[in-house]
Amino acid sequence: MNVAELAEQIVANYQKHGWTLRRVLLRPTAEHERQQIAQMFPESALITSEVDALWFARASHAGREAWELRLIAEQPYALFETFEAEEDREDLRREMENKMRDYAGG
Repeated sequence: MNVAELAEQIVANYQKHGWTLRRVLLRPTAEHERQQIAQMFPESALITSEVDALWFARASHAGREAWELRLIAEQPYALFETFEAEEDREDLRREMENKMRDYAGG
């Protein structure tokens, strides 16, 4: 199964549970998949990365927002975090992407 097909299955499963796809991380070598995914998920940002992964978000309790970074792979692997302050989000997301990259590379 290719990256686009896996992404489509993962997104469908997450949507069942109230998650919204916000960002798609793809390796530069995944150019064909990038075009497919751009057509499948036009509302999500496509970002060049060292790992193929999907960023999902949904509302959490007490005005917080939950974000989950899911590796695009048949073997499920995800990192989860809730955010309060907007200014902290990008730094924490980068940290999570680094953890995901370390996991996927190792």
